[in-house]
Amino acid sequence: MTIKYANNNSLSAITSKPSGLSGSAMTLLATETASSSATISFTSEIDDTYDEYVFKYINCHPETDEVYFSFQGNAAGGSGYNETITSTFFTAYHGEGGAGEELEYGSSRDQGQGTAVQNLTDAIGNDNDQNASGYLHLFNPSSTTFVKHFIGAANISQHGDFTMNSYCAGYFNTTSAIDEIQFSMSSGDIDSGVIKLYGIS
Repeated sequence: MTIKYANNNSLSAITSKPSGLSGSAMTLLATETASSSATISFTSEIDDTYDEYVFKYINCHPETDEVYFSFQGNAAGGSGYNETITSTFFTAYHGEGGAGEELEYGSSRDQGQGTAVQNLTDAIGNDNDQNASGYLHLFNPSSTTFVKHFIGAANISQHGDFTMNSYCAGYFNTTSAIDEIQFSMSSGDIDSGVIKLYGIS
């Protein structure tokens, strides 16, 4: 392995990057804005153009109190958003009053060969200032050889005035390509919020 240097060795005067360097870039592919939306679906753009896709959800506010922000997928040619998932889920939280801190595994949020929606968050409050923000990474969804891994992280304002940091990970247990992803709340609409889809090169 060789060390790459700036062409003129001066950071204040770099005019071009060293040869042989490369990096990844995020390309914005789609933006969906919720407005009392039962679901937000991405039914195009997920193909073999990129090996990794990232969804960023921003200030997703639920219509109903104490609901979970979730997702599911469709295999190519499929319908119903009910692919088989195996997943894990854990969370950490802390109250606004300085008490109630905990780190726990969410055994009711994971799946073992389940076909339900996969929770990305714990229970979100629906006070006017409460919402969820986070991301979901989907890896190589167009593979017809391997299962499709995903990793998600979120922070929410929980009912009861807690901050809650949630993590989920798992895979769609199918060798068919996944080409559609849908987001929803466990009950009621996504009252407001933005979801952006990026391709990673």
